[in-house]
Amino acid sequence: MRLHLSRGVSASIGATLLLGAPALAQLVDRTLAPNVINEGINKSYAEQIGAGRGNVMTPGSSQFIINRDPARAIRRGRQLFQRKFNRIQGQGPLEFDGEGDINRDLIIGAGLSDSCASCHGRPRGSAGAGGDVATRPDSRDAPHLFGLGLKEMLADEITTELRTIRSQAIAQAQQCHCTVQRNLIGKGIFYGRIVAFSNGSVSTSQVRGVDPDLRVRPFFHHGGTISIREFAVGAFNAEMGLESPDPDLLAASGGAKITTPSGMVLDGSKDTIESPPVNSPTHDGDDDGVVNEIPESIVDFMEFYLLHYFKAGTGQQSTDSQTGRALMSQMGCTSCHVPDLTINKDRRIADVETRFDSAQGNPFNRLFATATLQLTAVDDGSGHPTLKKPNLGSFVVRNIFTDFRRHDLGPNFHERDYDGTIRRQFMTTPLWGVGNTGPYGHDGRSMNLRDVILRHGGEAQTARDRFANAGSTAQRQVVEFLNTLVLFPPDDTASNLQPKAPTTAGYPQAGHGSIRLTGLFNDPTDLE
Repeated sequence: MRLHLSRGVSASIGATLLLGAPALAQLVDRTLAPNVINEGINKSYAEQIGAGRGNVMTPGSSQFIINRDPARAIRRGRQLFQRKFNRIQGQGPLEFDGEGDINRDLIIGAGLSDSCASCHGRPRGSAGAGGDVATRPDSRDAPHLFGLGLKEMLADEITTELRTIRSQAIAQAQQCHCTVQRNLIGKGIFYGRIVAFSNGSVSTSQVRGVDPDLRVRPFFHHGGTISIREFAVGAFNAEMGLESPDPDLLAASGGAKITTPSGMVLDGSKDTIESPPVNSPTHDGDDDGVVNEIPESIVDFMEFYLLHYFKAGTGQQSTDSQTGRALMSQMGCTSCHVPDLTINKDRRIADVETRFDSAQGNPFNRLFATATLQLTAVDDGSGHPTLKKPNLGSFVVRNIFTDFRRHDLGPNFHERDYDGTIRRQFMTTPLWGVGNTGPYGHDGRSMNLRDVILRHGGEAQTARDRFANAGSTAQRQVVEFLNTLVLFPPDDTASNLQPKAPTTAGYPQAGHGSIRLTGLFNDPTDLE
């Protein structure tokens, strides 16, 4: 059996894939909590930190592993995501230990966790949904993280397109000594208009769905954060009391332009970048006696892992579900929930496509995942393993169903803040994974898909009314299609990396297959 690969890179899938037990959610550290069945993370936290960031010539460093052993880097990030951090490692307390002015500092309402999987853990073993926090009076549900890297890349490319239009409008206005108005369109999505004047200034009064700086911020329900790196460092601190002195965010927040190990450009001269909670490895901001709680190498692995996190899957289709998708377009739902968008330069080294397959899928979910490498191996003559460079080709992101814009969906979706203000605009939620991530809405107040659709108003009133007036059959067909957009547990989903093996003793508890990266490591016997 061969893995689907590109540009002549090949990898055989064999007995190495069978090494080690499958991982579960919220993993214990086996070096701290040994057990009879050898379940848990194989490496200690110190071993995961390794040789720090280093460079591509520093064995054991994050730069070395990301560039020369990327499958291991992804897996290490996954183990860190599932790790149960302890007090010795710096877990807790929360911001001001939960006491202070929550009108100003909303993260006081965050819940104290010991693992990323505490909030993002359903389906089991995935970076899914499930958490709920009191950062707003009526709470917020933690969204799933499937496709997070694709969202970062799409939002960044849309930002570049919008800002290019702005620059062109300014240049034209200065050349003609006149006023120039241009439509702002990124990835085919309309973000209003910008007016440029001959003196080089612009009016953004007609800009829609994005901030006046034209930066699309894809993370959080309200669209508040630019990058995975900011998201991860912020969550470590806000949700677990783990402080990172990340030098990339520190430099960018001070105005520098940096490129992270995952290829994301953070330019502090153009954007407001979130600063890390502490400014040096010796700074103990929460006075818990532990410093450098999340070193830069840990942030590197986490960012690389989330860049590559799986897209949502597609469940079993039927005539009714296919009709439902067509009806969504006819009703106007896809004017905001845009089905497919194209990335120009995909920074990932692999993609995983997960679909219903009754023959190859196991009894747990009948899904089958196909992994495809998107990299080129380069021998740099160093004597180290080859560099694995992403191909940076275009990639069509299918079934994402979002426009990366903020919208006002009416008072049914408005949100109270502790200071008495009302938030009225929210990002269009991508619909991939919506089939099994209820309850719905940023606040989890809608129990089923029909309810959350009928909850729409404001800018979506017309589409909502078309759904409401379509009749029970059409409504059922739309919901049936939405139910095919599913998340999945990677450890329990058969794939071309580890297919199901029905003849295994104890099947399907054993031999059910998984999306297993171990066989792609430079040394598959060295388990993470």
